[in-house]
Amino acid sequence: QLQLVESGGGLVQPGGSLRLSCAASGFTLDYYAIGWFRQAPGKGREGVSCISSSGGSTNYADSVKGRFTISRDNAKNTVYLQMNSLKPEDTAVYYCAAKGLGPMCAMTSLPYNYWGQGTQVTVSS
Repeated sequence: QLQLVESGGGLVQPGGSLRLSCAASGFTLDYYAIGWFRQAPGKGREGVSCISSSGGSTNYADSVKGRFTISRDNAKNTVYLQMNSLKPEDTAVYYCAAKGLGPMCAMTSLPYNYWGQGTQVTVSS
């Protein structure tokens, strides 16, 4: 069964850091571009960051540029999202998704084929 599993979420104070992981099972991520999305209560899902299948190209939402870093370790079949200088407005459920068609990633959700179940990130003092 093809599955993506996110982990690493939790409660953190403003200014703190978290590293989210997105691990694949049942398939290899080597040929998939990966996106991270988030959804806050009462809001739509938004693209946070994405990385091409090779890892050579990345994109970030303006709201997280300079604070978040996406990376991938294909040997571990895992993609990471390092989140620094977290703000209360970063509070959301974070999802990773895999896009199988073409090497380039996208910041919109429609092109993605597989989704994880999400991990909660709460930034609060």
